[in-house]
Parts: sequence; structure tokens; C-alpha cells
Amino acid sequence: MTRERAITGGCRCGGVRYEAEGEPWNRTVCHCADCRGTTGAPMVGWLTVRRAGWRFTAGTPTWFRSSPRAERAFCPACGTHLAYRADDLPDEADLTLASLDDPESVPPRDHVWVSRRLSWVGLPAGLPAYQEARTGS
Repeated sequence: MTRERAITGGCRCGGVRYEAEGEPWNRTVCHCADCRGTTGAPMVGWLTVRRAGWRFTAGTPTWFRSSPRAERAFCPACGTHLAYRADDLPDEADLTLASLDDPESVPPRDHVWVSRRLSWVGLPAGLPAYQEARTGS
């Protein structure tokens, strides 16, 4: 792996850790029902990394198929939601922003699926908000 910039993170209990090399993209907050349903949170922050530059450095997460087109990883001990892999994007993986060691270093740049946003969740001013998925990366 080329060492441009390492992003590190892991679960709450420390049993599962990961590292990703390179600059992340698609830094977003998702309001879709799948993200809400699988995490129990009103929205989920994500960033995208290259799968080739991402690896688990400690522990083994549990993967489950959350929809016909994607799978998600979580810590089998504490339940922290860690990653998302879409079948149609084999070179990419999404990591939860809140599982990063330093989530402040990569703040979200937009909101997606705001058409599914819970009515009591406000959107901060200044970030683009897309009714569904943003087009393009």
C-alpha cells in the first residue's frame, strides 16, 4: 500500500480495527431507511475508500447482507456498525464516519436521501442536500 494518508478506526470495544490508505471521497450523511434500520440511528455518516487500500488490522467483523445489492460489517462483540460494500461497486467500500479514530478530520460534505429523512431531523445550513442518491462520485 502506498502511504498517502492513513485513515484508522474501529469499533467501540476495540475488538475490530481497520485502516484505509488514500484520500476518501463521498463524505456524506445518509438518511435512507436501510442505513437507519441497520444501525438504529436517524442517519449515518459515511466516507468512501478504495477496497484495495483498506483492510482490517485487528479482529474479524461479521458481515451480513442488508439488501439484495449490498452487505454491511459490524463488530460481533459490541455491535458497532463499521462498513458497507455494494455489489455494483467492487472497487469501493464505505466506512462509517463515527467509527473513525478522528471523525472531525473528515467532516461530511453533503446529505443524501433527504426525501427519506425523519421529520424531526434538521439539516445544517451550508451543505448540499440531495433528495435521493447524488449522481457521480
